[in-house]
Amino acid sequence: MARASSGSRNGGTARPPVMGRPRDTSRDLTILDATLSLLTEVGYEQLSMEAVASRSGAAKTTIYRRYRDKAALVAAAVEHRSQATPPGPVAGDLRGDLLGLVSWLARQIAEQEIGLLGALFAGMRSDARLAEEMRRILRRDEAAMTDEPLRKAIRHGEQLSPRAAELFAEVAPAVIVHRIVIAGEPCDEPFIEHLVDDILLPLLRGH
Repeated sequence: MARASSGSRNGGTARPPVMGRPRDTSRDLTILDATLSLLTEVGYEQLSMEAVASRSGAAKTTIYRRYRDKAALVAAAVEHRSQATPPGPVAGDLRGDLLGLVSWLARQIAEQEIGLLGALFAGMRSDARLAEEMRRILRRDEAAMTDEPLRKAIRHGEQLSPRAAELFAEVAPAVIVHRIVIAGEPCDEPFIEHLVDDILLPLLRGH
């Protein structure tokens, strides 16, 4: 058995452990920004750790120390890009809260580059690891969007479907993406009201 140090034997204070060099957060941001740019330019299949290293100026070993594979890197870049916080339920009723939430969601989706969305959708179909990571992010974001407004509505006497949160997450983003990408139309106030009044409220109430 190794002998105790003299400091330990004499009740002295042990030396604190030597700390490693602090992680450079600015390097992280550079890597993630480079990942998003390349993902939009070349797509998920052609994206490589080598290309991200070259674009960001970071060593490939640095990137692999932070992210175990391409899917983890892309997921981290998406999380870095989408850190906006959904609005809280401040209106007096469910309709008002949904109008505010859907307006916010439409702005978030409209601000995304179409090339980036397409690259992510294609990547999720071809890479199970990326699909797993993206679904984790989506589930977290869905809960952040819907938990408080729906809980408040139930407290105020709304009779909602047991699947209300899931239904909102399935329908609202899909309709907004269709409006922006397929129809090429803006998510203006009349459209937001149509989505809430004619689709979401009847669906969430189980009508």
